[in-house]
Amino acid sequence: MSAAASDPAALLATASEILDSAAPRFAEGVGAPSAVQKGRGDFATELDLELERTLSQELVARTGIPVHGEEFGGPELSSGTAWVLDPIDGTFNYSAGHPLSGMLLALVRDGQPVLGLTWLPLLDRRYAAIAGGPLLLNGKPMPALERGRLAEAMIGFGAFNIDAHGRIPGRFRFDLLGALSRLSSRVRMHGSTGIDLAYTASGVLGGAVVFGHHPWDNAAGVALVRAAGGVVTDLRGEPWSIMSRSVLAAAPGVHEQLLEMIDSAVDRAQEHDENSEGTQ
Repeated sequence: MSAAASDPAALLATASEILDSAAPRFAEGVGAPSAVQKGRGDFATELDLELERTLSQELVARTGIPVHGEEFGGPELSSGTAWVLDPIDGTFNYSAGHPLSGMLLALVRDGQPVLGLTWLPLLDRRYAAIAGGPLLLNGKPMPALERGRLAEAMIGFGAFNIDAHGRIPGRFRFDLLGALSRLSSRVRMHGSTGIDLAYTASGVLGGAVVFGHHPWDNAAGVALVRAAGGVVTDLRGEPWSIMSRSVLAAAPGVHEQLLEMIDSAVDRAQEHDENSEGTQ
């Protein structure tokens, strides 16, 4: 790795140039139809594949650092150094012509993001940060997040299907949404993890509840929130790393209240399960 490729500021500048060069193509392709089915309700467009190839080639050529992308994979991320790329975050939004979508890029070292970039070409917003801050919006430093209260905050909430099973069942997500609505009536579902986390970092949202675990969805935004002075854990309150299975990101104060709400919801779910077993 060259000296320039080990300098965070130089890497951030290079990555910003590469994303800037792809932004016109991103904007041009809005409304692209599904091309590759990846699972229930999940797909990629041809532009996902094109952008990942183009961006990955540029990143490797200019920094010498390998890339792990959503569509084509890459090196493992718990050790070593790699770029983590999501060429189109909010794919369903993007394919439908909805402007809440973007490009996400993070530099991860030994499981932790040290750079984060969230480019929203359709909104003319570029969020970037080096670990330690500050958060940059369109190149200008943003003030650190102030301590807040859940009752006064908007909260980004991950999408769900109430009938879904798996790591975090749909029924639990539904119950969590109900509990959250009582504490903050300002809940938002944007359909883009990158936007939820960037908006949390910049103070538009007080926090974000992310049920997904994919590193390409989460790493860039985690870097942004941390750089802005926010708190990031998983939904259990454990420190976040690239291997975490969820994200809870929020301003100081709001994070503690969100975590208390989630802990209470978990306790109620466990009590319900135990009572159900007792009646069988």
